Amino acid sequence: MLKNFLIKKAFFLFIPFMVVSCNEYNKVVKSNDSAKKYDMAVKLYEDKKYYKAFPLLEELVTVYRGTDKADKIYYYYAYCSYYMGDYEYANYHFKNYVKTFSNSALAEECFYMSAYTLYLDSPEPTLDQTNTLNAIAEMQLFTDKYPESKRVAEANKIIDQLYLKLETKAYNICNQYYKTENYISAIISIQNTLEEFPATNYAEELTFLSLKSNFLYAINSIESKKQERLQKTLKAYKTFVDKFPNSTYLPEAETFYSNSLKSLNKPKSNT
Repeated sequence: MLKNFLIKKAFFLFIPFMVVSCNEYNKVVKSNDSAKKYDMAVKLYEDKKYYKAFPLLEELVTVYRGTDKADKIYYYYAYCSYYMGDYEYANYHFKNYVKTFSNSALAEECFYMSAYTLYLDSPEPTLDQTNTLNAIAEMQLFTDKYPESKRVAEANKIIDQLYLKLETKAYNICNQYYKTENYISAIISIQNTLEEFPATNYAEELTFLSLKSNFLYAINSIESKKQERLQKTLKAYKTFVDKFPNSTYLPEAETFYSNSLKSLNKPKSNT
């Protein structure tokens, strides 16, 4: 009982403070006193009250343009968008900060954040990867511009993560072609993927899938095309075993090879 009473008492004592605080904020927002707005905006930002700081900073960006406070205001303004989860808007403003305040000590950080927000806005591999490609390009630009930056190591890790996302999307497309028995598209897609991502972790599986697709495409072909396509299967087998001689897929790969040879050596019917 006593505990509940104390909690209720504390709550009701806090209400007047909240009302005064809210009234003070609204009063400053509606006023023409830019200095008070600036002080309150900075205080709110430092207290991590980004949703309340944002409208004040948005107004102050214009008011203090060209002054010695413009740099700090725009920096906070860009970060408010970031902390509120609007990565597209934050990306625009971090990029604009770098253009506007290129000589600032904070330009490097904002350059990195413009790329980082694109990374955060990069979708899952099943979706369109335009933002992923843009994020890679921006991160690469950052590492080129600031090769000695302490953020380069993290930027390179992010680039690797983004490339993995592109690899995964390409891998999924190859698999989808195979599963829908669109073997020729699977073969072409696998070839393109391995050329684009030669160091991919999917290399062994995709090379085997290319062999399997070649075999299934060949044996399901009309007789006039079968011989040529079986030869391509043998070539795909050789490529696979040369690259992955200890693969767990080897027994199955050898089955495709032996069955292809049998089909090639099978006497042709006279009928």
